[in-house]
Amino acid sequence: MLQNSSADRRASPPVVMVDHVHKYFGAKHVLKDVSLVVEASEVVAIIGPSGSGKSTLCRCINRLERIDKGTIEIDGTPLPEEGKALARMRSDVGMVFQSFNLFAHKTILQNVTLGPMRVRRLSKADAEARALALLERVGIQDQAGKFPTELSGGQQQRAAIARALAMDPKVMLFDEPTSALDPEVISEVLNVMEGLAAAGTTMLVVTHEMGFARSVAHRVVFMDEGEVVEVGEPHQFFDAPTSARARNFLSKVVSHRT
Repeated sequence: MLQNSSADRRASPPVVMVDHVHKYFGAKHVLKDVSLVVEASEVVAIIGPSGSGKSTLCRCINRLERIDKGTIEIDGTPLPEEGKALARMRSDVGMVFQSFNLFAHKTILQNVTLGPMRVRRLSKADAEARALALLERVGIQDQAGKFPTELSGGQQQRAAIARALAMDPKVMLFDEPTSALDPEVISEVLNVMEGLAAAGTTMLVVTHEMGFARSVAHRVVFMDEGEVVEVGEPHQFFDAPTSARARNFLSKVVSHRT
């Protein structure tokens, strides 16, 4: 497991703080009194069965979904309700979705430069230089002039990661980033994410990849039925889970390192 200094993490406010959050979809209570903290340079993996509220929590942190009760703060600041303040906050929170969400009518280079030029007000030259460096970092610099449909799923997801990184976010949120990929390209994306973690990127990762959670995360959060059931360091959680619900979940999945 990658290590970082707990003293360093305590030197500044948590990058993400979720405090007693509730979320409903109609009569369905999808997040039930959820609290969670992500410190700077920490990698937190959220795992659990489908429908447990993992992706909803991720979307609430980026204010793509409104919460009904509780508070969420990014770097010590409560999430704005709307307007320019919300747009500024979102620019500090990188989001990588299951389905890439790249602009199909723009090249990969254009996808990566759009945010920095419009939001960060970078010049085209500076934005392109940064984008090309990031595309090289994720291993697809030779695909910069192509359109998303010309790339494999793994390449598209790596482009989506580069696009999020281009905004120089305070935290990267990953919502099941490998779930839409063919098995043979999952490792391409996980290797990039592991590199980001090693470089000290603050990351909250919703994932079904138990190998990634075990080997890369600093902490594992297990959710079930809208609740945070158990939180622990990977070796503790995977080797000796304390809750019956976590033990039942782990008995049904195959732990592996991709």
